[in-house]
Amino acid sequence: MATLWLFIFVGAVIALFWTSRQAAEAAKDHAQHQADKLQVQLLSVACQKRRLGILKSGKPGIKSQFIFEFSSDGETVYQGVLHLENSRLMKADIPPHRMAS
Repeated sequence: MATLWLFIFVGAVIALFWTSRQAAEAAKDHAQHQADKLQVQLLSVACQKRRLGILKSGKPGIKSQFIFEFSSDGETVYQGVLHLENSRLMKADIPPHRMAS
């Protein structure tokens, strides 16, 4: 019986790791899309917060917040926030920034 619980626990840990890696890759893609749309340079993407919860679809999943840094003029750095549910972008908070001339 203990072996069964061990397999279930290891399987859950692997599934959680796999889902969080998918969310990180999706955040990088979403951040690059936002940077292309704004015509700015993407500098970095980092996970700020990640937790298990009930998604808007009513299913359990991972809710994440990722910070992405970008520059519009090559000198100033701005930080935006991406809100994801699993790998789906729910909201992007982008601060006012200077446009390159």
